[in-house]
Amino acid sequence: MGKRYDLIVFDWDGTVMDSTAVIAGSIQAACRDLDLPVPSDEDARHVIGLGLGQALRHAVPTAPESMYEPLAERYRHHFLAQDQTIPLFEGARETIEELHGAGYWLGVATGKSRAGLERVLDASGLRSYFHATRTADQTFSKPHPAMLLELMDELAVDADRTLMIGDTTHDVQLAQNAGVDVVAVAYGAHPPEQLQELAPLALVGDFAELREWLRNNA
Repeated sequence: MGKRYDLIVFDWDGTVMDSTAVIAGSIQAACRDLDLPVPSDEDARHVIGLGLGQALRHAVPTAPESMYEPLAERYRHHFLAQDQTIPLFEGARETIEELHGAGYWLGVATGKSRAGLERVLDASGLRSYFHATRTADQTFSKPHPAMLLELMDELAVDADRTLMIGDTTHDVQLAQNAGVDVVAVAYGAHPPEQLQELAPLALVGDFAELREWLRNNA
């Protein structure tokens, strides 16, 4: 059976890398450092996937504008102290290797900065598997469709031959805004019921289930 898709685009944090708790905790710790209101776990997790500036403004909407840059600096301090120890999700590497070996174009669309993505691509050893990537400081943040539109343009792949995989409502909305099919994963930052409300093509519970879905449907 022929391939349904030519390009498969992954979100990173909460989808490929098990970084949700570290990101949320770093946002909360940064707020404590600066005596700002500390967002709940749910609110801190909800902004994962957005660009850092946008995420902090959503997580701490009452902060004075002058505090967001110091807040970003404190967030980076806490996150960078831990990011070398954050693991990939079980089965992530094997799934990405299998897709690459099967001839798919692979991409990343992430709320990370370019420097942050470069660092984790090197640390994880996955750089060579991805053909094109977009970060939130290069273009518009999710759920604006620019990341996917630019990746499809760079790799000359049509929307109906592209699949997005992500763990947040921002990822699902990104894909839908770009006219791209999307599979949501239920193990990341946003609750499964929130993802299901947006009617992704599928909602999978782990990489084993994702890998099986891709084999049968991609």
